[in-house]
Amino acid sequence: MAEFSIIDRYFKRTSKVDVSLGIGDDSAIITPPPSQQLVICTDTLVAGRHFPLETSAHAIGWKSVAVNLSDIAAMGAKPHSILLALSLPHVDEAWLAEFSRGLFDCCDQFNVSLIGGDTTQSTQLTISVTALGWIDHGQAVTRSGAQTGDYICVSGQVGDAAYGLKHLGHPLQHRLDYPTPRCQLGQQLKGLASSMIDISDGLAQDLGHILKASKVGAKLQLEQLPLDPSLKQIEPRHAWQYALAGGDDYELCFTISPQNYEKLQQQQLDVPLTIIGEITQQSGLLFEYMGDIYPLHVHGYQHFA
Repeated sequence: MAEFSIIDRYFKRTSKVDVSLGIGDDSAIITPPPSQQLVICTDTLVAGRHFPLETSAHAIGWKSVAVNLSDIAAMGAKPHSILLALSLPHVDEAWLAEFSRGLFDCCDQFNVSLIGGDTTQSTQLTISVTALGWIDHGQAVTRSGAQTGDYICVSGQVGDAAYGLKHLGHPLQHRLDYPTPRCQLGQQLKGLASSMIDISDGLAQDLGHILKASKVGAKLQLEQLPLDPSLKQIEPRHAWQYALAGGDDYELCFTISPQNYEKLQQQQLDVPLTIIGEITQQSGLLFEYMGDIYPLHVHGYQHFA
């Protein structure tokens, strides 16, 4: 099957968002809304590296979109559209049908359109997605705004995906295969959160990016980590490793003043939030358990390990 036949059969459809020119030309054309800034991110998924080789094509399609929408959400932006670069070892029509179905299922849930991209042959299955979103001018939530005294919060649960990866077939594998980008929450945090990041490489490592960018430190309460009942049943030190170092959660970690946290609680939220710590003036990340310092060494996901 030729490249353009693949595009026409599996990836070309009418855009559901405002696009001046979509799939079918050399480039897509979109017109920025007034007083908005364009937010752009790219993620690449490689078979056997970012997902197990036996992962279903539908799940791969979903996840390839979701991980990018999570980055858009982490800026407080509204997702708009995606570009797809797909490298295939060979043309498997059944796989392509399920992959495109998963991709569009995620797009449809978050009102995003595929507006362009590329397909090619490669020795290894590789999926690169670029996501585009809009944010009010000057309103993006970055990693560099955390202030001493801010709460450290996370959405949902942490450690689920890492546990699912180590226990394939367990119900938590669904959280690995089908992460939920927190798009609504991200937009609600615009103007309230002082800094934000999505949890892709492990909570401790990603929180460390906020601390470095903001030039602050943090105290994190281990007993406050929002854990699934499956993780609560194992040795706490092991559960904390899943939660802090496992990665692939795609929840939002953000800092927020106590006053703004009260304002946030007055909104209708679609995901539970947990306060897990506090920003401090002293640099570094300090762990506490039941009021005492707890020595714990964690390392997040390493892309070139």
